Amino acid sequence: MNFDDLNDDNFLLYAMKHYENPQCLSEKDFLNDLKIFKYIKRLLNKYKMTGELRERLMLNHIIMLSNVFPVEVFVRLLFLKMPEKFWPELKTFMIYLNYMPDNIQSINGKGIISSDIPINMKIAEKLRNV
Repeated sequence: MNFDDLNDDNFLLYAMKHYENPQCLSEKDFLNDLKIFKYIKRLLNKYKMTGELRERLMLNHIIMLSNVFPVEVFVRLLFLKMPEKFWPELKTFMIYLNYMPDNIQSINGKGIISSDIPINMKIAEKLRNV
C-alpha cells in the first residue's frame, strides 16, 4: 500500500507497518498503544477549554509513542489525529523533546511545514520549568 498521503483510511495500516514493540503479545496491546493518541487529544482539548495543562502527563504520552514508533512515523500519525487548532501546542511539546521535523510528509493531501505553525509561549514557559 502507498502511504505517500496519510489519511484516516490508511492510518491503521500505516501504524501497523511501523509498530515496533517487542513486548507486544496481542492485538489488544497494539490497540492500547493507539489509544494514546486519544489521550493526547483529550489533554489538549482540556487545555483549550480550561487552560489547565498536565504537561508531565503529556510529555509521558508523547515519549511512550516514541518508544513504539519511529519518531518520523509517530509525528506524522500525531499530526493526522490532532485537529489543526492543537498544532501550536503539539509543536511546542515536540520541539521541547527535539522530535519536531522541519517538514511533515503529506497528511490529508497537504504537507506541513513546521515554521508555519506558531509556538505556544505559555506552554514553552511551563516546559522550561520542568
